[in-house]
Amino acid sequence: MAEDQRRQVAALGPAGGEAQAVLGPPRQYAGKIVLPAGAAAFLAALGSLTVCYGSIVMTSLLGVQKEQLFNPHVQAVLMWGLALVAVFALWRDRRRHGGTIPLALGIAALAILVGTLYLSYDGRVESLAYVLLTIAALLNWVTFLGALNRTVRDQAQAIDRLNRSLASRVESQGQEIGRLARLKQFLAPQVAELVVSEGKEALLATHRRYVACLFCDIRGFTALSEEIEPEELIALLEDYHAMLGGLVEDHGGTIGFLAGDGAMVFFNDPVPCEEPVLDAVKLACDLRRAFDAIREPWARRGETIGLGIGIASGFATLGLVGFKGRSDYTAIGNVVNVAARLCDTAAEGQILLSQRAHADVEGQVKAEAMGSFDLKGVRKPVGVYDLRGLVETPA
Repeated sequence: MAEDQRRQVAALGPAGGEAQAVLGPPRQYAGKIVLPAGAAAFLAALGSLTVCYGSIVMTSLLGVQKEQLFNPHVQAVLMWGLALVAVFALWRDRRRHGGTIPLALGIAALAILVGTLYLSYDGRVESLAYVLLTIAALLNWVTFLGALNRTVRDQAQAIDRLNRSLASRVESQGQEIGRLARLKQFLAPQVAELVVSEGKEALLATHRRYVACLFCDIRGFTALSEEIEPEELIALLEDYHAMLGGLVEDHGGTIGFLAGDGAMVFFNDPVPCEEPVLDAVKLACDLRRAFDAIREPWARRGETIGLGIGIASGFATLGLVGFKGRSDYTAIGNVVNVAARLCDTAAEGQILLSQRAHADVEGQVKAEAMGSFDLKGVRKPVGVYDLRGLVETPA
């Protein structure tokens, strides 16, 4: 029974070690090992008793002398030999249930039997020996069943405690899965899993950090939405979002904003990266290249759409913004405004860098200076660069 319980809790996977600790070390109570030992005490006692009194019954039935049927010496050896087997069985069971009284009674019965057989025979003393031996065998079973009952009760209580522990763990894991699902709305899956699995949710607390911020949206989207059916528009957004989400995940970015055709992605938070602006530039180049596959079918229908991208770098305030059950991890600050306005300014297929962002990747990108721009909502003019591509490094 105990072994069956252990096989069942082993199916719990990682909780199996905990179950083993709760149930304790295995005990040999069941099946082929214990039952023969307990039964042997009865059988051996019965055999000894049969050898003793069977001769009396047979001589009475057959009308012959007892010496004609049994050799008295052989009969005596069989009587105490079988009693010794019974005592050995009691000793075997004592190691399992821990009770000493059955073994003590069995030894006393064996001693009395040997004494009356070889020292001074007395039928009443012989009967006393068999009474004690029978009581010892019965008491052995009672002790064994009591110990087995305690073990089963203890293990049932242990399994009940384990079930409560597992229920609590399942609830905790459910909450963790919920947190992970919410985090994956704005973090790359591997980043979200890192935050949850390593207990680094403190990374999402409000703080300031130097980031690279990228904004992108579809040029001609508003005009297109007036020309095509809503179902077609939704299909376009699905393709666009799938492409955007996959590339952001590949580049390890964080989605801070996603609505319709507009999106904001930032780098270097919540998990730091060595070159956030370069990572943003690489993402922008891949977005521009991947968007051609989305744009081409519409171009064949005579509809003109394109992708505009703006990138800026600087310090921003980051953290969770929203309410219970619905929140976004986003960035706030002038760097966000600059990136958004550069995106608005960018033409179809154009990637614009702020002067500070260009300085962070100078020598690593091909870009053309466009002069200073007065951007809406930004107090000072911003130097702007038109990103043409990455500088190819020798293999």
